[in-house]
Formats: sequence, C-alpha cells, structure tokens
Amino acid sequence: MSTPSPGQDIRVLVVEDDPVAADAHVLYVGRVPGFTAVGKAHTGAEARRALDRTPVDLLLLDLHLPDVHGLQLARSLRAAGYHADVIAVTSARDLTVVREGVSLGVVQYVLKPFTFATLRDRLVRYAEFHAAAGEASGQDEVDRALATLRAPGPAALPKGLSAPTLEKVTRALRDHAEGLTATGVAAAVGISRITARRYLEHLVDAGRAGRSPQYGQVGRPELQYRWVKG
Repeated sequence: MSTPSPGQDIRVLVVEDDPVAADAHVLYVGRVPGFTAVGKAHTGAEARRALDRTPVDLLLLDLHLPDVHGLQLARSLRAAGYHADVIAVTSARDLTVVREGVSLGVVQYVLKPFTFATLRDRLVRYAEFHAAAGEASGQDEVDRALATLRAPGPAALPKGLSAPTLEKVTRALRDHAEGLTATGVAAAVGISRITARRYLEHLVDAGRAGRSPQYGQVGRPELQYRWVKG
C-alpha cells in the first residue's frame, strides 16, 4: 500500500471503459474530502501508462475492460511492483471473483450501478483504514481496523424512507417483471400511492429501476416502474 504524506489527499486513478461513467466517477471522487482523482483511463494499457506518469494510492477499477479483465490487470500490476490498492467496480456477482481479488489488493467491491452515497461510504471507510498507522496494541485493534475496511454499512437513505419498506418495494418490483405503477406497488406493499412513488423514485435515482409512461387508459398516463436487472 502506498502511503500519502500527512495532510495529502489519497490519489485515485479511475479506470473505466465507458467515458460517461468514467467522468461521473471522477466527479464522485472529487466530492469526497481527502480524495483527489488524478486521472482516468479507459483501458488496461492506458492505466499502466497513467501509473508510470503519476503516483497513485488507489485504483477505482472496472473489472470488464476492453483489452484485459480487471483482475488480470491487478495481477500484472502487482508483479510489476505497483502497490496501489484497488476498489473494484463490477456488475458481476460471482463470489469466486471476489475471493480471487482479495489476494490482488482489492480492498472493496462496488456493484454497478451505484450512487454517489455508496461510493462515498466505501471511500470514507478506506480512508479510515488507510489512516491507521503504527503498531497495534493487540488483536482487538487489528480486528477493528479490518472491520472498518471489510464491513461497510449501507448508505444512508433519504429522510423519511426506511430500509424495511424499501426492501418490500424492491421485492414487489422484482416479482413483477412486467412492471408496476405506484398504485400497484402501494397495493402490493400496503402503503399509500404517494409513499410508494417516493420509494420508486429513489430506486430510479439509484439506477435500480426504470420508468416509462403507461398509455391505453382514459386520462393522464401513469408511470410504469420496472426493476433493472444486473
């Protein structure tokens, strides 16, 4: 692990093949105090060139790059003497990949699509772990340091939303592949239509649901919400 000087921001290289997503991730990193995005790369080859030019403490690394798998890139970087930590970004949910990444310097995983709040949580926890220096007084202190890094809590929900109700709304959407309106979700979950709409819009903002107008009925069309797979 590279170690910034006291007071120096943690330097992050964003490695993401989608230019729009890369720009968004750079903005996200820049909004978290204590972190600076020092560049972005769209391929593994670009990432290696960027690392040759600029000191980097942390890679925000998409695993599915056009020229190399992210874990293969991480392995080759370790072999070449690069010691930056890695937060892996992926849409895959294969725990075999997660286990393999641990030995390659992957300290956190972020599943696509993710919100700023999710990435902020991972970065803040990484910063706390990164700041821990010196000799531990005992096993408890070592365990606390690792727990900070390995057990991130859920990102805070907007005011007025609760995790249990969000879980019910999410389940209702996932159980109805054809989609549901706010009225349909309200009936399925047992909440008001206005409340259902707030939870549905939160899922849309988080990239977990899509919406489109439902036509074919008299009067104003109602929005239909569908769960976004993967």
